[in-house]
Amino acid sequence: MVDKLRKEIAIQQKKGLPFIMASVIIWLLIVLVSILDININMKNLLVFCCSCPLLPLAWLIGKLIKVDIFSKQNPLGQLGFIFTLNQMIYLLIVMWVFSAVPEKMIMVYAMVFGAHLFPYSWLYQSKGYTVAAISIPIISLILGCALNGTTVAVAACIIEIVFACVLHMELKKMGDDYNKSQFVELSKDQVSMK
Repeated sequence: MVDKLRKEIAIQQKKGLPFIMASVIIWLLIVLVSILDININMKNLLVFCCSCPLLPLAWLIGKLIKVDIFSKQNPLGQLGFIFTLNQMIYLLIVMWVFSAVPEKMIMVYAMVFGAHLFPYSWLYQSKGYTVAAISIPIISLILGCALNGTTVAVAACIIEIVFACVLHMELKKMGDDYNKSQFVELSKDQVSMK
């Protein structure tokens, strides 16, 4: 029963693709903010502000790709929402870094962003989410310690673009498998009727 609900929500919500596509735009905004020649505290404040349009962007992208991001059809949708709220708790760490180590804020922000994706690997039965949830924090840590926030933001943006493509391929495969399984079930029902 749960696996069926997971498969249905993965297809209905297109594995959260509207949010991942919106996050590409968010990370592009963060790249732009990171190259501004302004005070680090103002820059970090603007980085926080960059995430504000996430929900409206995800809603708009959802409309374009025919996903109702607020759908209540599947009971696991509430679980996905709880997974998202989990990130709010982690943002307290980012807020601490904002004042304690401001030059590392984008790095920590990216690490938190990447790590929060992990529960979705279970919800959407997605290896793409697993890889993104592990690779984004590790790559962000390495680049953030060795280089700077702009490099981290560019890397996060590139990873998100690749991740969106991976999710699209997973959905295509899942859709093909799902359509085939529906066809097999339909055929079995027709045979049993005879």
